[in-house]
Amino acid sequence: MEVRARAPGKIILAGEHAVVHGSTAVAASINLYTHVSLRFHSISVSDESTNLFPLLLFRIVMIRKMWGRKMVDLFLLDRSAVLCLIARKVWEMEKEKMIDDERTRDDNDLNDDDSLKLHLKDLSLEYSWSIRRIKEVLQEVGCPFSSTPTTCTPELLKLIAALVEEQNIPEAKFGLASGVSAFIWLFTCIQGFKPATVVVTSELPLGSGLGSSAAFCVSVSAALLALSDSVTPDFSQQGWSVYGENELELVNKWAFEGEKIIHGKPSGIDNSVSTFGNMIKFKSGSLTRLSSNMPLRMLVTNTKVGRNTKALVAGVSERTLRHPDAMKSVFNAVDSISKELSTIIQSPAPDELSITEKEEKLEELMEMNQGLLQCMGVSHASIETVLRTTLKYKLASKLTGAGGGGCVLTLLPTLLSGTVVDKVISELESCGFQCLVSGIGGNGAEFCFDLSGGSNEAQ
Repeated sequence: MEVRARAPGKIILAGEHAVVHGSTAVAASINLYTHVSLRFHSISVSDESTNLFPLLLFRIVMIRKMWGRKMVDLFLLDRSAVLCLIARKVWEMEKEKMIDDERTRDDNDLNDDDSLKLHLKDLSLEYSWSIRRIKEVLQEVGCPFSSTPTTCTPELLKLIAALVEEQNIPEAKFGLASGVSAFIWLFTCIQGFKPATVVVTSELPLGSGLGSSAAFCVSVSAALLALSDSVTPDFSQQGWSVYGENELELVNKWAFEGEKIIHGKPSGIDNSVSTFGNMIKFKSGSLTRLSSNMPLRMLVTNTKVGRNTKALVAGVSERTLRHPDAMKSVFNAVDSISKELSTIIQSPAPDELSITEKEEKLEELMEMNQGLLQCMGVSHASIETVLRTTLKYKLASKLTGAGGGGCVLTLLPTLLSGTVVDKVISELESCGFQCLVSGIGGNGAEFCFDLSGGSNEAQ
């Protein structure tokens, strides 16, 4: 059985940097996803209590699919009796299989099926740890506790780091080490010591300010929880499914624990947007979920210029110390922009004319916000190149995230022709930039089950 999960990236529509100084910020999900697939190699007898219920449900769904209408009729006539009959038969079959699997693992405790594997497909990187080795290092973790999101202690984090270091991560990719550590913590806490293969693919460029690390933590948490005791998913539903509200809260809390391993003291905005989707208004530690009433489409331009977020944030703080009154006015203006933007997005738009009028207001707010970000000193030559290029086509743009490079947003109005979009993209790509067109404010974390057994690839 294979479960797949996906989680979107995020953009900051308004308020970056100023939010650190008490202003309002608005963030939104984008239709660019990180995908995770999870497949367990075998099931240990000692894990029967945690795996039997979802496994029985899965097998029952399979039988219903094979038997068709007759099975449906039987369920309608005497559902409980049929469930008991099937459960008993499936249990006998699965128990025999689990005992055989246990014997196989006892014969060779270090075979390929007794390991935890992480495949970062886009980066052509694969990591593998024997379950015995993980148990030796993380024996303090004990039994899975999927319903209780827990912070990784500094002592345990050092032990996990030692496991990661054993993989000899290339120096050029060493920044991935914290993400791999977060994966080990989430997997061990939610699922315990079970052999499995996890495959990760992503449409999000790394380190560009689009919330790639949060999308990773959310999608991993969503996949792991789908096969835990803490949620009760509908195994019979085909296609992508959305978690219930309480289950999304659990996904979000676990993802936040992963983010803490990666970033130390994250704000929680990125993982919240990735989990719940749509849009979020954030001020002084308080998150308010928004519901958009208008379609929004953005051109996301990745300048491919790396930036130091901590240095950029520090630079704004230093400028604030030097010019407190002027910067206070800047932050107040940003706060007003964020509030007006959230009001526009949530207000009804009954026709194309209304949508066009709202888009024009959003364009002006984006341009004003960009001007204020330039006042804060967080723009960059590459960002200015994108601004000039899009302005030639009368399109409004602003940086998103920390600035100093990273990504730039360009609003694509509903009535804008595809020909113009193609011209803009062509010109930006000729500068060496990467262009992605994405819808804004879609669903958050989603999951599905592969009833055919899976191919081990996240798609």
